[in-house]
Amino acid sequence: MKLLVAEDQSMLRDAMCQLLLMEEDIEGIFQAKNGKEAIEMLENQSVDIAILDIEMPQKTGLDVLEWIRSKDLPIKVIVVTTFKRVGYFQRAVKAGVDAYVLKDRSITELMNTIHTVLAGRKEYSPELMESIMSHENPLSKQEENVLKLIAAGMTSKEIASQLYLSDGTIRNYTTSIFTKLGVNNRVEAINKAQENEWI
Repeated sequence: MKLLVAEDQSMLRDAMCQLLLMEEDIEGIFQAKNGKEAIEMLENQSVDIAILDIEMPQKTGLDVLEWIRSKDLPIKVIVVTTFKRVGYFQRAVKAGVDAYVLKDRSITELMNTIHTVLAGRKEYSPELMESIMSHENPLSKQEENVLKLIAAGMTSKEIASQLYLSDGTIRNYTTSIFTKLGVNNRVEAINKAQENEWI
């Protein structure tokens, strides 16, 4: 089988490719240092599987995945990442990723993943499934609305006026948001909610 490995850290990419080439069923590997290069290669080369890092310059692994699916190419896509960000995972699944796994795995485990997707099955790291389960949005719809307006730089008074509520009610919502998110101030609340894509 032929692979494309797209990874912006050259040492990691080289090491991964050398180890994969030692596997008997790997015929050849194309290497890309960013998402744009990966797409250019895929336009000219036929590969069975694309192994993509997420955070790369110019275009991300998720951009490459979405491009592959938009072209309806018969390529299996494995995303390997150090990030347990729920938003990334959800976007990858929505785009039809075949496997989404963390980088801290052995080549043997990666080969198992390759054979899993070639057999037409999906594979997602259990750690990611756990993080999704534990990242359910704790905020109510109204609390989300309040926090969005806080993020837009509005004061409690301005938010109260916009939502037709009293200033005291908005302050109560704000306190509730801080408690649910386990934060101490507006900036922390905004950062946490945006990281988890709750707002």
